[in-house]
Amino acid sequence: MSQYQRLLLILNPAQRHSAALHHAAALAAASEAHLHITALIPSLDILSLLEEGHRETARQQYFQDQSDWLEGEADKMRRRGLGVTTEMAWVDDMREQVLEHVVRFQPDLLIKQVQHESLLKRAFFTPLDWHLLRECPIALYMVGAAGHALPRKVVAAVDPSSAFAQNSGLNDRVIRQALGLALQCDAELHLVYAAEVSSVYLSDVGGGGLALSQLSKELRRRLEKTLLELANLFGVPAERRHFLLGHPVSALSEFALEHDVDVIVMGRSQHKDSFGLLGSTTEHILYQAQCSVLAV
Repeated sequence: MSQYQRLLLILNPAQRHSAALHHAAALAAASEAHLHITALIPSLDILSLLEEGHRETARQQYFQDQSDWLEGEADKMRRRGLGVTTEMAWVDDMREQVLEHVVRFQPDLLIKQVQHESLLKRAFFTPLDWHLLRECPIALYMVGAAGHALPRKVVAAVDPSSAFAQNSGLNDRVIRQALGLALQCDAELHLVYAAEVSSVYLSDVGGGGLALSQLSKELRRRLEKTLLELANLFGVPAERRHFLLGHPVSALSEFALEHDVDVIVMGRSQHKDSFGLLGSTTEHILYQAQCSVLAV
C-alpha cells in the first residue's frame, strides 16, 4: 500500500504555470492517492481603487475566471483516471488558512510551490514557507524550479551528528519517507550526510584549534562511520552513499545540481536542537536548491 492516500495541493491560482500542479498530479497517479486542490486567493488590494459597485463586480468576475480555470485543470486529471476535488476561497491570512485546511482535510502530504522571497524581505518578515515548515503537523513537499514531476532521483539528507535527530528518530523517518517516495516513483534513493566542520566537531577529538586543512583522518573516519551505520541499516548500496564536507546548505545544493536530484528529503524541527542546524538548514535550502524539498 502507498504511504500516500490523501494529497493536499495549495495553489495560488494567479500562478497558473506553477510546477506544483504537475508534481501533485504525477504523485497522485503514481500512488493512486486522492488529490484535493485548494486554491487560495489573496485579497486584491488594487480593487480598492475601484468604486464599490465596480469593485464587487470585478471581484466576482476574477473569482469566476479562476474557478473555471481550476475546474478545467481538474477535469483533465479526472479524464486520466485521477480522483480530484477542488475548492477556492479568498483569504486574508494565508498561513492561518493553509494550516486550517491541513487540519480539516487530514492529508498525508501537503504540496506547495516554493515562494521565493528576497533576502531583504526575509530579514524583516518570516516567509510563509518558513512558517509552514515550523508549524505544519504533516510532511511538506515544497516544489522547486527544477526536477522531473515524477522524481527519478531522491536524496535522503541525514544528520547523524545531531543529538536531537538521533534521539527523536528523525533520521530514520527521513530515510523511510525518502525510501517510500523512491519506491512509489521507481526512483533511485541516495543517502547523503553533509558534515559542517566546526569547533564543535573538532573539540570532540581534542582539536578545537585545528583549521579545516588540518582536519585529522580520525575525525573524518568517525563522521563517515555514522553514515555507514545508517546506510547499512536501510540497505543503501555503497555507490549511493555520499559523505560531503562543507556547510549543509551549500553542500547539499551543489550535490543536487551536479547529480540531477529531483527531491531532497530533509528533517525539520519544531524545537531547536542543540546546534540549531536542523530547522535553519531546511529553511534556507528552499532558496538555494533548484530541486524540490520534502520536509519531514
